[in-house]
Amino acid sequence: MPVHWFDRLFRDRRIIWLLFIVNLLGTVYGYMWYGNQLAFTAENYPVWLLPFVPDSPTASLFFTIALLLLLYPPKGLTGTLVRQLIEALAVVTSVKYGIWAVSMIVAGGYQGDTVNWKDWMLMISHTGMAVEALIYARYFSFRRMLPVALLWTFANDMVDYSEGVFPWLPSVLDDDISAVQYFTMGLTLFSTAAAWLFGGRTRRPALPGKPAERH
Repeated sequence: MPVHWFDRLFRDRRIIWLLFIVNLLGTVYGYMWYGNQLAFTAENYPVWLLPFVPDSPTASLFFTIALLLLLYPPKGLTGTLVRQLIEALAVVTSVKYGIWAVSMIVAGGYQGDTVNWKDWMLMISHTGMAVEALIYARYFSFRRMLPVALLWTFANDMVDYSEGVFPWLPSVLDDDISAVQYFTMGLTLFSTAAAWLFGGRTRRPALPGKPAERH
């Protein structure tokens, strides 16, 4: 596939709108998927921990908003900085939790957990999360906000595993929580490095019919 054709495809506003809708629906479904854990957390933990429970849906929410801001860029310094922060969080967390979810399902299956059609659906959708984030990273300009995204994601890791509100795992992994924690934190570093390598330009390539943006 010629590089220029690939570039034109993913800068096409119709493709961006399609991905926006798909990610929005996936985000809603993701929060519904976490419904039982959210209810359990609300009953047994302090309320302030609730935002730390649904990791993957929040990652896809960041990416959904980032796509919308790609279509309708905010103006002014404040709007630009907010956009860059959302883009940084979108790429880092989408890559991280896309890989994380697939890894946990595979690890569970390796240790004897049953992998059903829902698990396959989750593996496909989470792989898509990571891939689309890396594709669109080149159209974002977020490098200055990567340290903030890194700190937030590390803070999320610490809360998840110190307070016990990490996403529910296959029961066969219950005796591997420490290994899962270290793997998760390692993914935070890996995803931040991937975001740095794949994106963070200071000049955004323009969408068709729009001038390029400088920052």
